[in-house]
Amino acid sequence: MDNPNDCWYDNVASDISPDELLQQGDLVMQCPIVNLEEDPVENEEYVYDINDYDIIVMSQSCDLVSGKTNLVLVCPFAKLESLPEYDTDNKKESLRKGRNLGTHLLNRCDLEGESDFLVVDFRSTHSVPLHFIQKFVAKQKNRKRLLTPYREHLSQAFAMYFMRVGLPSGIPSFKEKAPQTTNR
Repeated sequence: MDNPNDCWYDNVASDISPDELLQQGDLVMQCPIVNLEEDPVENEEYVYDINDYDIIVMSQSCDLVSGKTNLVLVCPFAKLESLPEYDTDNKKESLRKGRNLGTHLLNRCDLEGESDFLVVDFRSTHSVPLHFIQKFVAKQKNRKRLLTPYREHLSQAFAMYFMRVGLPSGIPSFKEKAPQTTNR
């Protein structure tokens, strides 16, 4: 059983070293993300807009520190209370148990009076240039970071979402009468 006193988050210090500036599990508020429209207009110019999202960093911390990536993989998140699709206790319980494909529930953040659950949306991933997001977070005060082992649990749920395989046919249920086969 979960201990309600477990701390899932920590504040990111303002005087942090450059190697610790950005890590997997960092919550970044109101980060501008470029979104391309689905179809180019007739003259082949692409239409885009820029929206601000609350995001969580999904890229591995070691890749961010070592410079092995130029793009940071992020996913948007929202407060549970702001999502109308989770308007009943049954729907929230399903989310808590990890039964909602493409989403992941994070515990309440009790730092500085914040107290709602967060829902991470794996279905809407974005890439943000590393140098941009490093400069962007350096200006933010009161940032939060998901702590271990909770960030690894998030990463595992993300991997499970992307590695799922749909089979053309599965193994029939043992509760139903399966057709008999003969051994030759």
